[in-house]
Amino acid sequence: MESIWTKTCQFPQRESLPGDKTCEIAVIGGGMAGILVASFLQDSGHSVIVLEGNRIASGQTRNTTAKITSQHGLNYAKLLETMGKERAAQYAMANEAAIDVFRRIIHEKQIDCDFEECSAYVYGNTDVLKREANAVKALKLPAAYVEDETLPFEAAGAVRFDGQAQFHPLRFLQALAEPLTIFEQTMVQKVEGNQIITHRGTVKADKIIFACHYPFVNFPGMYFARMHQERSYVLALKHAEFPEGMWIGAEKGTLSVRSYGDLLLLGGGSHRTGENKTGGQYEWLRQQARRWFPGSQEVACWSAQDCMTADGVPYIGQYAASEPDWYVATGFQKWGMTSAMVSAMLLTDQIEGRWNPFGQVFDPVRFDTAAAAGIMEEGKQAVKGLTKRILEIPEEQV
Repeated sequence: MESIWTKTCQFPQRESLPGDKTCEIAVIGGGMAGILVASFLQDSGHSVIVLEGNRIASGQTRNTTAKITSQHGLNYAKLLETMGKERAAQYAMANEAAIDVFRRIIHEKQIDCDFEECSAYVYGNTDVLKREANAVKALKLPAAYVEDETLPFEAAGAVRFDGQAQFHPLRFLQALAEPLTIFEQTMVQKVEGNQIITHRGTVKADKIIFACHYPFVNFPGMYFARMHQERSYVLALKHAEFPEGMWIGAEKGTLSVRSYGDLLLLGGGSHRTGENKTGGQYEWLRQQARRWFPGSQEVACWSAQDCMTADGVPYIGQYAASEPDWYVATGFQKWGMTSAMVSAMLLTDQIEGRWNPFGQVFDPVRFDTAAAAGIMEEGKQAVKGLTKRILEIPEEQV
């Protein structure tokens, strides 16, 4: 099961860490977030080393649907309610800025990555769409409620975001990675203060950035109790006509779609990781393809696993108060492209001592009333998961 991105872009192999090294900044993780922040910091004059346990972009980056958008489902009405207008506006501003930076980098570096500007839609049949439309209007986002009958799915309307984009993530990443010092097949075993210990040697760095999807140091930080993981599935279809733009359903059990060339990427079947014992998600998605796109032909299928935070906002910033030289970028929900760019912008500013206007909303050490209930629930699920792992090792079926 290989994504169309992996099928159409191969990275040259890099050497493993050849022994002990020293640098200003070490980045753990060679995916979109790790490569972006390493690129920004190296361009700013820092010596940077990236450590990747497998190959560049071998994790979630290769399995994304690669939407560059500030529209993250029905997120803004929730943020206004739980975090207030100031923080909701920070989240909106950060993700809109991320789109602009993607656009600028691709233009300035002349990166051939099939970058295409288009609108993004969240569609549905309930009043929550108009509630979301009112929220995005209050936040001055380029969005509006529309009643669009071109969608083949059953929907009363949609919230449309203009000025969004889609691209080939690995071709973009290949261009950014080329000038960086990256050691592949170098698994980090532990981190002690300013020293990273791997099976190939050590790296001593003034600053360490955890950009490896899931922060593997449990204490401090306790990220295992503040997030859970969700798996979702994608089919790439030929001969499936669809209206322009990127679309995602507002309700659970609906579908996500975007085009890539002559292919349609059909996504769905999301569930909490470990709660799909009976399997069948690919077959369910294939049933949807036959229903909505009769005559289409499947050419690829793959799945992604995303870190979901308790309050719906990524953790980007200082890893924990007790480790001032550690930084983290995780909990991207299902919106890894803009979240990775936000991480690069925010962490670069923090490391260089600059104030960032949207840093507060992403602060990993945040803990307020809005997040408390969700964090307690994640903690209960984490304990439940640990108990299950002691009693049995479940096999995830797809």
